[in-house]
Amino acid sequence: MKLRIPFEAGGVSELEALLDRPPKGAPVRDSALLLAHGAGSGMETPFLTSLAAQLAQRGLGVMRFEYPYRQRARREGKRIPPNTRPILEAAHRSALGAMAANFPHQRIILAGKSMGGRMGSYLAAEGEDCAGLCFLGYPLHPAGKPERERSEQFPALAQPALFLQGTRDALCDLSLLKPALKRYGGSCQLATIEGGDHSFAVLKRSGRTSEDVLLEIVAAIDTWESDCFPM
Repeated sequence: MKLRIPFEAGGVSELEALLDRPPKGAPVRDSALLLAHGAGSGMETPFLTSLAAQLAQRGLGVMRFEYPYRQRARREGKRIPPNTRPILEAAHRSALGAMAANFPHQRIILAGKSMGGRMGSYLAAEGEDCAGLCFLGYPLHPAGKPERERSEQFPALAQPALFLQGTRDALCDLSLLKPALKRYGGSCQLATIEGGDHSFAVLKRSGRTSEDVLLEIVAAIDTWESDCFPM
């Protein structure tokens, strides 16, 4: 289901979003995920599309949305860099409002791939209402620049969190993430995808397919949500 969210900044007059609801007749969980995309791709990547569908099958509602720069890039047919952080946060906040309106009886989990997860964490640190955080490849630092760590907001985060990280992620040295998580304000869990890079792609010699990895990620989210928020 497509949605349009009023939003005037970053060269757009609205945000586009997609809803994935549990199938009719299926048990509905008490949680739903607002799923944000990463810096280099939009909400309709095969990974996010499949992830949303799989989570909906397990009773978790999902709403994906696009930041203004991605909508402009698609509309204008050219590469456009991400918006400034204030615009990204404002767009994310508008999407959160629409999420709450469409899932009024569910607790909201802010989830996101890379940059999208990071923006969600800033909103949570600033006091936006959410029950939990789910990071799909948290970008702890730029590639090749581990000294530029992005974890300053961790102590202000009280919500339970799941960090899903590939062991080959060039944007997240696990030897740096683990001590950073000790500064996290609430409870947090780290789940690693063996051999996964920042996009969770694994080498062919691993013998695993992208579908295998997707199902591993879905299972980790499913279990974490059930443990944190039992029905």
